[in-house]
Amino acid sequence: MIVRRAEAGEGQLMHELPAATFGLACPPGTTGFEIANHVAMHLSAEIFEGYLSDPDREILVALSATGFVGYTMLVFGDPEDADVAAIVTARPTAELSKCYVLADEHGGGVASELMMATIAVARLRGPATIWLGVNDKNDRANRFYGKHGFEHVGFKRFALGDRFEDDFVRELTL
Repeated sequence: MIVRRAEAGEGQLMHELPAATFGLACPPGTTGFEIANHVAMHLSAEIFEGYLSDPDREILVALSATGFVGYTMLVFGDPEDADVAAIVTARPTAELSKCYVLADEHGGGVASELMMATIAVARLRGPATIWLGVNDKNDRANRFYGKHGFEHVGFKRFALGDRFEDDFVRELTL
């Protein structure tokens, strides 16, 4: 497996990963329609192409012999969410906006290798911290982030369909 920066023109491949993984991060009771709608509205190939050309974003992909198996996306800059801005006070900071690995790869070290590479890339850009939001009911992800040094520092809300979910805000000091 290799981890590398995503490249312009890979938006469609990037879109296929969240289509297969976003539901893994959703709380129980989230419908297939809500998942598909969120992916279509926020994680389309066109949106990813925009992300790939944004100098304030870094997207890393994990590739195996079979293709893309995971990705992360860092967003550098002040948090736009008012709740997060009040909780995460260190500046500069970066958001770990996306961190997904195909279910078949869970437990095999892909996510840890991808996370270590993502933290290394973040350090090169100089933020004091990396923060993320993760659903409060996603025990697997919360254990993973805790293992990698992200501490629970507060809460924020995440819009999913026509409702809001509660997310833990976690932060890693670099």
